[in-house]
Parts: sequence; structure tokens; C-alpha cells
Amino acid sequence: MPKKKAGFLYEVHPTPAKGSDGRNIVYARPARGMKLSIDAVDDYCARHHCLRSGELKLAMGEFLKAAGALMARGYRIDTPIGSFAPKLALRREVTDPDEVRDSDVVLDGVDYIPGKHWDEAIGKWMFDGFSRLANPNTQAVVGDTEHLEQALAECLKRGYVTTRSFASRAGLTQYSARKVLEAWTKGDNPKLMRSKMGQLHIYTEI
Repeated sequence: MPKKKAGFLYEVHPTPAKGSDGRNIVYARPARGMKLSIDAVDDYCARHHCLRSGELKLAMGEFLKAAGALMARGYRIDTPIGSFAPKLALRREVTDPDEVRDSDVVLDGVDYIPGKHWDEAIGKWMFDGFSRLANPNTQAVVGDTEHLEQALAECLKRGYVTTRSFASRAGLTQYSARKVLEAWTKGDNPKLMRSKMGQLHIYTEI
């Protein structure tokens, strides 16, 4: 568990939208790399909240099974951490409600609405406010063609590049990294070709 020394660490990045001064509007987001596994959270609860080791992970697993069984019957599950509901979609485009058949309906994931208790739960631990973490100027990085091509060459040493690996190597957000990679797949002389490897989109050199 990383120890917070100077408040909630955040970064600032530009958006595509322009402000009244003609420059890109910026947004704040949590600093990259601030991620914990369920095992780490379980360990934190065991050390700080009087739970036995493995208890939280076991409870989460049992909740997942119970919620899955109930949502498979069409129920919305309301909990202290939010509301979970099955999301449906149609396999084909239909304009007449009377033409929808049972076989047209598919499960399209789960809708999650955060509970109102989240702000309270997080806010009670926000003793130190926010601290900005220095991060690269995304626009400057995107404009540095030589830097981007060097980052791409390093990533391609493994045979292919992903949005995540290129973002990490180039110092970009995944949004900006994806835009750069997609731009290299277009035009009369594209540099890359995008394809799928399992559930992952990868880019390979042409």
C-alpha cells in the first residue's frame, strides 16, 4: 500500500475542446499508477479494519455469485456502494416494438450507478487536500515527432504495440496514445496496421 505523503496526487491534461481564449480546456485526473489489486485491499482491511486475511476477497466473491444469479433473473441490486443492473441490447436494428423477438435480446453488460455514500466514505479520509503531480505537456509530446517515433520503435521490438505500452513509453495518456496510433494507420502510406489479439487491439508495422 503506497503511503500518501502530500494529499491526493493528480495530473492535469488537455481535452480536445477549446476554451474562450482558444486554447484547449484542461481536466484533472488521479495520477497514473495509483492502482491496487483486490489482494492489496484485502490486506489493508486485515491490517486496519479488524477483518481476517482473505475475508474481504471471499465476501466479494460470494457477492459476485449472488448478484450474478439475481441479475440473471432481471433484478437490480441496490447496495451501500451503488446500484447494479443488467443492461440489455438488441442484436439487430428494430423500429417496430411488436417485431422484437426473444432471440433478438442479448445481455450487454452491467449498469453501475455509484451510491451517495461514496463521497462521504472518501471525504472522511481527505485530510491533506490535493497535490498536483508534474506530468508532461501532452500537446508538446504529441508535437515531438522524433520522440513519438523513438517510442514506437522501442515498443515494436516485441513485434507489436498496444495503446497502453505506447502511452507508457511516450509519456501520454491512453486517449492521446490511441489518437497517435490511429493516425499512423491512416493516409496513403500508413505506418501501422491495427488488428485484434484476443480481446486486445494491437498495432503492427506494415
